[in-house]
Amino acid sequence: MPDTPTVMFVCVHNAGRSQMAAGWLCHLAGARVRVLSGGSTPAEHINPVAVEAMREVGIDLSEQQPRPWTEETLEAADVVVTMGCGDACPVIPGKRYLDWKLEDPADKDLDTVRRVRDEIHQRVRGVLNDLNVPVDG
Repeated sequence: MPDTPTVMFVCVHNAGRSQMAAGWLCHLAGARVRVLSGGSTPAEHINPVAVEAMREVGIDLSEQQPRPWTEETLEAADVVVTMGCGDACPVIPGKRYLDWKLEDPADKDLDTVRRVRDEIHQRVRGVLNDLNVPVDG
C-alpha cells in the first residue's frame, strides 16, 4: 500500500451512499488518503436529504456533483468500495474490493438517511483502520 492510499467509492447514482462515504473519509483522514467516488449511472444532483444528513455532522456535500467512474479513476484506486451497483460495478483484477450492502437513501426520509449515514461512518472507520490511517476526531 502506498504512503497515501487511494480509496474509490462506487454506487449507481453517485448521489447518496458513495458521496456520504467520500465525505466521511475526507473528514476523518484529511490528506492522509486520496478519495474518489463515481457512479455507473450518475444522477443530475446530490440527494438533498443526504446533504442535510451530512450537514448535521459538520460535513458539507452541497458543492459535490455526481460523476461517472472511469477506468482511470479505478486504476488509481488501491481500494474500491462498491455499494449496490450489482453487475454495473466495475471489477479490475488486482484491486482490493469491498462490497457494502447498504440501503439506498434515494427517496428516503431524513431518519432513514441518518441511519445509512451512521452505518457508512462506522464502515469508513473500519477501512481507515485496515489501512493503518489515523483518524481525526
